[in-house]
Amino acid sequence: MARRAKRRLMNEINVVPYIDVMLVLLVIFMITAPMINPGQIELPQIGQSLESPVIPPLEVIIKADSGLVLRDRAKTGAEKDVNQSQLVEAIKQKQLQNAGQPVVIAADKSVRYEEVIKVMDILQQHQVEKVGLLAQPK
Repeated sequence: MARRAKRRLMNEINVVPYIDVMLVLLVIFMITAPMINPGQIELPQIGQSLESPVIPPLEVIIKADSGLVLRDRAKTGAEKDVNQSQLVEAIKQKQLQNAGQPVVIAADKSVRYEEVIKVMDILQQHQVEKVGLLAQPK
């Protein structure tokens, strides 16, 4: 009878493939981490006084049905229903007349946050400066 080699049970784990996978993931994270731009927010400090603007701001109102209204507080609060393209043109024209006139966005409480960001993004893309959010104090 031929002698057969007895099979031994192997009770060790081969960790080399796991180390390879971890090194590949490490390289991927090291390459992609510098490409991510962290958001930077400048928060107001306690005791900082907010000065009321010399020129009354232009108020962009986002209604509950996502409609846009432009209110010019400098001219007796005249309101005008506008779409996105008319909004940018009207704001640019008003800021040419009054350089440095701020723009505030007032949204209805039920409006989705996405709509507010969309309006802010449109204004930012068209180089409208001094854009803020209007909130009701408690």
